[in-house]
Amino acid sequence: MLLAPLSGVTDLHMRRIAQRLGASAVVSEMVAAAELARGDAESQVRAEGEGVSPHVVQLAGCAENPMAEAARIAVDNGADAIDINMGCPAKTVTGGVAGSALMRDLDHAARLLAAVREAVAVPVTVKMRLGWDHASLNAPELARRAEALGLNGVTVHGRTRQQFYKGRADWSAIRAVVEATGLPVIANGDVTSLEDARACLAASGAAGVMVGRAAVGRPWLVGEIAAGLAGRTLAPLSAEARVAAATEHYEGLIALYGQAMGVRHARKHLAAYADAAGPGALNPADRRRLVTTSDPADALGLLRRAFLDPAFLDPASAATTIGEAA
Repeated sequence: MLLAPLSGVTDLHMRRIAQRLGASAVVSEMVAAAELARGDAESQVRAEGEGVSPHVVQLAGCAENPMAEAARIAVDNGADAIDINMGCPAKTVTGGVAGSALMRDLDHAARLLAAVREAVAVPVTVKMRLGWDHASLNAPELARRAEALGLNGVTVHGRTRQQFYKGRADWSAIRAVVEATGLPVIANGDVTSLEDARACLAASGAAGVMVGRAAVGRPWLVGEIAAGLAGRTLAPLSAEARVAAATEHYEGLIALYGQAMGVRHARKHLAAYADAAGPGALNPADRRRLVTTSDPADALGLLRRAFLDPAFLDPASAATTIGEAA
């Protein structure tokens, strides 16, 4: 069970929390290779991995030299593995012929894979979609090329680029990639629970599962699912423990970026934590205040109120374990 790379989301502190709470591995947010290669300060922060092991850095780019140089920089700074982004559907990324746009030209994609593979001695993996669209479901061929070039693993999001995040991820379509390569394949897309993870593994035949958007505001989710897959009965985190995780994340972002920028980076996480606390945990006015305040003490007080609301602490729901839910 892995935490997916999410651009602007899976910061160092979210990754630390998710791994401490049971995720098998976590991946950095997407780092633009060209910016890291030229020493951009924010890219360096995105690629930071102190306290995370293994430390996996995901790189995105469209040119061989910056990709290779960024990989070397990441490894010199402690990365244990490099993941190459060939799955991001965002127009700002595909417009620069990076991310999932690379699936439209597998020869160019293979050159990038080879450049990174030759640049570093650590494991190298690639994350992709099923293809650019349903007329070109070429993930199996890209996986075969990755294996031939000496890569170490593949992650497949069960949608095409043209689907973005619409509809449901097609876990069964990932099976074609599993059958095309001897590399371990990780399945990704729409896994939000232990039940989903089991269904995804059964449909795809994959070696593991990666959780992305469902873990935002719930960094403990990946570890909870991992425990269930391993057959362990695990009581959900207490409300106090969830508050502690959310507080650690918020304060960590402020320490990482400074108060002004850290507060801005944290707002999407605060909204997600409020949602995770349960419907009605905060009234609309307090929820707006939570995601707009520039006062850390005010934000932390509202977080505590959200998670410690009596509705969230319903004894019947709190008694459910992962094993029982399965």
